Amino acid sequence: MEGIVKVDIISDVMCPWCIVGYKRLETAINEMGLQGKVQIEWHPFELNPNETEEGEDSRKHMERKYAMTPKESREFQTQITSLAKEVGFTFDFDKCTRIVNSRDCHILLQFAKEHGRQTELKIRFFTAHFSEGKNVADRKQLLKEVEAVDLNAEEAYARLNDESAVDQLREEERHWQQAGITAVPTMIFNGLPRLIGAQPVDEYKRLLKRLTAKK
Repeated sequence: MEGIVKVDIISDVMCPWCIVGYKRLETAINEMGLQGKVQIEWHPFELNPNETEEGEDSRKHMERKYAMTPKESREFQTQITSLAKEVGFTFDFDKCTRIVNSRDCHILLQFAKEHGRQTELKIRFFTAHFSEGKNVADRKQLLKEVEAVDLNAEEAYARLNDESAVDQLREEERHWQQAGITAVPTMIFNGLPRLIGAQPVDEYKRLLKRLTAKK
């Protein structure tokens, strides 16, 4: 669509940098008055595909996976909480204490895209997990989040039990892996360029200014 910037965001609900990156992008869009001129589509990336519904203690997870010391994991949580607050998102690590499997989240995000509610559901999942400490691997909880963005819970439940939806998810994940995506968030603007990680607001502004400049 002419005049529209398409942003593909490859991310995982379990990734704290993903919500910080999105909120910074959103800040740039709002401050530049580009609402309605940036089209966002979310794509799946599972940081922990073998994780269970019960999950793992988040600090122990960071210490195990990223070789952090207990002090470093605490410092990271303090840092990310402060950075998120700057762009209007709340982390509550007293409530958010588990890293869980996110596969069902990704399946429901595909469902939400078909109904024009993908970004709303993505933010709802981030909020439920990081701000409210809810278990977003629990299907009963997921259906409550679906209803919170005015989607049909029965249809969502049917999608979760559709094996073809799992196949579709795996196919899309393979696509992005084959495209060289190894870290999240990765944002791809109009096909190129791609930005990896949560960039500063001014970086998003510079890129959006270039992409929306009149030729």
